[in-house]
Amino acid sequence: MYKNLELMNKKRLSFLLMSTLYIIAGINHFIQPLFYVKIMPYYFPIPLELVYISGVCEIVFGALILLKKTRTTACYLIVAMLIAFLPVHIQMIIDNYELLGLIFWISIIRIPLQYVLIKWALVVSKY
Repeated sequence: MYKNLELMNKKRLSFLLMSTLYIIAGINHFIQPLFYVKIMPYYFPIPLELVYISGVCEIVFGALILLKKTRTTACYLIVAMLIAFLPVHIQMIIDNYELLGLIFWISIIRIPLQYVLIKWALVVSKY
């Protein structure tokens, strides 16, 4: 019984942490929208509006993780959103290739991080 309680606590911590991460990230889209506009690929139309839309999505999906009834759907929506964000991260690598500075290396790290975040969402979707 103790192990079951421990597992429940780890699961709860995992989805609470995930929820918090996405809600804070979404709020940040409204606090620092120009940061996100700058990293938006040049070929995306209406970059500011897309920043706000993605911020709303992160907040809503993060909140939906908290509810057992909507957790699985929220996690699959997060996976779709993370896949949709891949062009932004790839464009950041292309845009910062010649600089080879901190932003370039952060951009490189973001690609495998997307995989980790997707895997995490898929695991949480089963809770």
